[in-house]
Amino acid sequence: MSYIDGFVIAVPTANKQKFIDHANTADGVFTDLGATRVIECWGDDVPRGKVTDFHRAVQARDDESIVLSWVEWPDKATRDAAMKTMTDWMENPETADPRMDPVKNPMPFDGTRLIFGGFSPIVEL
Repeated sequence: MSYIDGFVIAVPTANKQKFIDHANTADGVFTDLGATRVIECWGDDVPRGKVTDFHRAVQARDDESIVLSWVEWPDKATRDAAMKTMTDWMENPETADPRMDPVKNPMPFDGTRLIFGGFSPIVEL
């Protein structure tokens, strides 16, 4: 069964095109490492809740939009191998893929407020 990595990010609304450009460059790393699909979604109808919501989860400010992203992998083993490779790249910048170089492809958002998790599907239709 497949494996899913999910992300929620607060991105300055003014940086929408910068985010798209960043994703178009960086997301190729996931597919090159075995991901079968990468989806980036710009918040269109993301309500604020009374108890919790996406905005609170990433401490979004009024001038930021919510981005929901996910990466589909054929299985957890492929994902784990890819994450190890990506971690190795971060620890060894001299061998890093240039698409992940924060100088050449800077994140147009505050990465400290990104939330991330890996998920095992329990229902697929």
